[in-house]
Amino acid sequence: MRVRHSLDNLPVGQKLLVAVLALLTTVLLVANLAFICAAYWISQETMAPQALQTLGRLIASPSLSREALASPAAAEEVLKRLDLYAPLRAAALYDSNGQSLAQLHRGRSLELPERLEQLDDWRHSEFRANQLIELPQPDKAPGHLLLVASSELPGVFYTGTLTASLVILAFSVLLWMLVARQIRRLVTRPIRNLEELSRQVTREENYALRASRGNQDEIGSLADAFNTMLSRIEAREQQLKRARDEAQEASSQAQSLAEETRHSNRKLELEVQVRSKIEKKLTGFQNYLNCIIDSMPSALIALDEQLFVTQWNQEASALSGTSLDDALNQPVFLAFPLLKPYFAQIKRTADQHAVEKIERVTWPKGEENRHYALTFYPLVGGGGRGVVIRIDDITQRLTMEELMVQSEKMLSVGGLAAGMAHEINNPLGAILHNVQNIRRRLSPELPRNLEVAQDAGLDLEAVNRYLHGREVPRLLDGIQQAGARAAKIVSHMLSFSRLSNRQLAPCQLPVLIDQAVEIAGNDFDLAEGFDFKSIVIARDFDPQLGPVPATANELEQVLLNLLKNAAQAIHQREDDVEGRIELRTRLTPPWAEIQVEDNGGGMPEAVRKRIFEPFFTTKEVGQGTGLGLSVSYFIITNNHKGQMEVQSKPGHGTCFTLRLPLGTGDDTGR
Repeated sequence: MRVRHSLDNLPVGQKLLVAVLALLTTVLLVANLAFICAAYWISQETMAPQALQTLGRLIASPSLSREALASPAAAEEVLKRLDLYAPLRAAALYDSNGQSLAQLHRGRSLELPERLEQLDDWRHSEFRANQLIELPQPDKAPGHLLLVASSELPGVFYTGTLTASLVILAFSVLLWMLVARQIRRLVTRPIRNLEELSRQVTREENYALRASRGNQDEIGSLADAFNTMLSRIEAREQQLKRARDEAQEASSQAQSLAEETRHSNRKLELEVQVRSKIEKKLTGFQNYLNCIIDSMPSALIALDEQLFVTQWNQEASALSGTSLDDALNQPVFLAFPLLKPYFAQIKRTADQHAVEKIERVTWPKGEENRHYALTFYPLVGGGGRGVVIRIDDITQRLTMEELMVQSEKMLSVGGLAAGMAHEINNPLGAILHNVQNIRRRLSPELPRNLEVAQDAGLDLEAVNRYLHGREVPRLLDGIQQAGARAAKIVSHMLSFSRLSNRQLAPCQLPVLIDQAVEIAGNDFDLAEGFDFKSIVIARDFDPQLGPVPATANELEQVLLNLLKNAAQAIHQREDDVEGRIELRTRLTPPWAEIQVEDNGGGMPEAVRKRIFEPFFTTKEVGQGTGLGLSVSYFIITNNHKGQMEVQSKPGHGTCFTLRLPLGTGDDTGR
């Protein structure tokens, strides 16, 4: 790479000289090599075979051949005479049997064959010129002489070749010097003249100088092109001088204008700064207003006179499903299709500047229906007329109103139930008292009964035998048991109707659960509608669980609600699977757990998420208020500080889990 870099940086003349020198050297080397190769080929292919054949004819004379084949010593003596023959490399004599008698080697020994029949194989591996000469013998088979020619040329040949090469080299150097002189005259000197002229133009900046034309070749054309370039540069220089003068004049005028412009710019900068501050304040105020509008729980939509959207908050996006970017500058009925039925009211608000209100509309939101109140306000400003739409979610308010109505109804029903229970208690007391009196007045152990029977002429024991025969005592037992059961039911009704003082006391959960099951078994609706007594009740109570702080009547109310719901779920199954309710208690510190599990139809996920909401019910109209589970949830979580959860899948039943905190009533609180 260094040699190439050096050659690239040589002047043009020297590059040409180097090229000519390389060409002459290459021609000389190729010519010498061709001459040597040709001489070698001629010597090996023509001269060596002829010399070997001539030498062989001399030795094949009868007298010399007989002497050579007489003995190995004689054969070696004959071969020594050939040692001075330069073209010979090696020789071997073979007797009439083909056995080697003697061998001659000049230089490094060759592996000549020991027997004549090995000659063909030896020739395949040896490429030197050789001759096999037959040596005749009287009365015997002839012998043979093997001559191998030398592959080296004689020294005279090399001397002559060297002399010829030197002569050619001298002639080439002379020719190269003549060529170099012409190249310097025709190429190098004109190029240097152009180089010197270009430096003079650069140094003096005198573009009026011109180069001489010289020969009619490429260098002459280059000189013409250089002169043309100088002419154009001279003309361009004159134009620049004129332009410089004009620019100086324009510069003086521009300076005066620049001074005026500088004063104007200062005024504009002050105005821009003031405007920028105002815009920042307006932008901040706009962002502030947008934040206020977006943070409002109501959906706010501003429309222009053509009812295109100009303002749209986040609640409007959530309610309509249309983003702010998609809603702006669009017709309101495209951005919010649910407003199409109220086109007349919106148009009337925009035209007559009157407030329009729609008290209640119901729109779907997700998987449920929500209730909204619509208000249309007229908008009048500097930008023209318009309308502001306000959409308020009143679902919770309506729910609370319904809850208050239902609460009033429940209070009335509770008071009515308490009054009815007191009224029923009176005849029940009379029934139970009279049954007891009938038993006493039929007893033969009382003297008064015996006296009255004797006065009437009756045998009291016979009367008792008659009554027992007609099973009247069993009927009296049934009346007493039914009355006692009715009295117990009324007692539970009175305890449910009373307001609980939430005084927690230790309770045995198995006892409370059995009482709730007994109440459910005596419930008229459960017995008639769902056949509660046909359901299998399985109990699995943890023996390690002791008394738990609770309000007994409230906890019974929760358990009764769960048992009623379980019975209804089992009744709604369409297959013939036997109804089963499993009641469990578990000690899982710090909780006491109660589980009510049924094998009913189960609940879908959407229903399971809402079962604790007030007034949410899946029962038909008139069969449920939707308050049972919500009241139960309130009793467990608020009154008892516990937990209540449900697990259910369609077709796999439902399991309610109640968790009550362990501890004393003082620890639990009221």
